[in-house]
Amino acid sequence: MVRTDVLTGLFNYRYFAQALSLEMECTRRSGQPTCLIMCDLDHFKSINDVHGHEVGNVVLTHIASLIRKTIRRLDIPCRYGGEEFSLILPDTTLRQGVRFANRLRLIIENSPVNAGDLILGIEASFGVDVYYRGDQATEKEFVDTVDGYLYMAKQEGRNRVCHGSYVKDDGVSTDEKEALASAFDSQSE
Repeated sequence: MVRTDVLTGLFNYRYFAQALSLEMECTRRSGQPTCLIMCDLDHFKSINDVHGHEVGNVVLTHIASLIRKTIRRLDIPCRYGGEEFSLILPDTTLRQGVRFANRLRLIIENSPVNAGDLILGIEASFGVDVYYRGDQATEKEFVDTVDGYLYMAKQEGRNRVCHGSYVKDDGVSTDEKEALASAFDSQSE
């Protein structure tokens, strides 16, 4: 089966779904968090409408190249669909994922696309969250949550990163927190 998107060379949606399921299973077993980032190019429809789909394709391949140059070897970059990209970052906390998303956002913003006679500035919006051991979300629920943060970034003015709460992102697993809490509870009795 084909695993890559023909235009961008990134993994395709089918591979994304399989990889996310596997990484979430790894999190459940190992306790290492899995970060998911959704990235959507701002005002991409107007690029296609004004300059045509060929220029749009140049923009998409440019963004894919920037993503490949920015990620680690263990990260899983995917073309989610249209002008939307997803990145699965294994063993990555929310703080690390948000830092990465902001860095990629700035790289995109500061890397105009040269499309023949045109030089186009591109911006992107991001949604970020992390799956931790003990989380009960399904793959679909996890994606929907991250997509909700992406939608929030669009609603709040675009070219920004919105994300989940850092509350669970203190380096202590849910199981460890529960064990500590029960230890303190039993001492106070």
